Amino acid sequence: MAATRPSRARSSMIAGGGAEVAPRSREGSPGGADFAPSALGTRQHWDAVYERGLNNFQEYGDRGEIWFGEESMNRLIRWMQKQKIPLDASVLDIGTGNGVFLVELAKLGFSDITGIDYSPPAIQLSGRVIEKEGFSNIKLKVEDFLNLSTELCGFHICIDKGTFDAISLDPDDAVEKRKQYVKSLSRALKEKGFFLITSCNWTREELLNEFSEGLELFEELPTPKFSFGGRSGSSVAALVFQKTRDFSLDKSS
Repeated sequence: MAATRPSRARSSMIAGGGAEVAPRSREGSPGGADFAPSALGTRQHWDAVYERGLNNFQEYGDRGEIWFGEESMNRLIRWMQKQKIPLDASVLDIGTGNGVFLVELAKLGFSDITGIDYSPPAIQLSGRVIEKEGFSNIKLKVEDFLNLSTELCGFHICIDKGTFDAISLDPDDAVEKRKQYVKSLSRALKEKGFFLITSCNWTREELLNEFSEGLELFEELPTPKFSFGGRSGSSVAALVFQKTRDFSLDKSS
């Protein structure tokens, strides 16, 4: 009998507030066929999360959780600094949430920053956070990445911290939506541009499989390790891909 994995729905909860992550087996075929559908994959869930976040910010000034914790954000920033990414490079934050990552990039001097989220309350919250921090040059838009506007294209950097995880838990045909995500990424990212993804649901090997078309692995970023049953592993995968050519999952016959 093949080994089975703990429910990925549980592990994905870290994206919404730092819940404990279940250690996962590395056995099994890549592709996420064993994902359990979850409310964490629905717009209604995230609208409610960010409605509460907006109320908390208005009442207490609380910006809310940073997906995967502050270290995950700093990890990406360190990589961008190490690579000497120009400060005028165009950056797209896919599923920006409360916009805190955009603020940190602006503090470093990045001047062409866009944050999108399909949840209107998330964009409202990020707008309030950015306004409080005194930045006026950060672009925000209510946008479903799976149905991307044509003007959102040609970015030097695309960043995902947990959005692909949430899409993978959508109760409504998550497999097809993952494919649509890859198509949208093809349009959003310019050739030779970088895609930085952080995930608690996908292993390194699975992410390589999901994003094999038109992308190549540029670097794997170090992430915290755990020990379980005498074995060590990582509860979070963080990879940097580089776009090698335009790509689509639509194959001509």
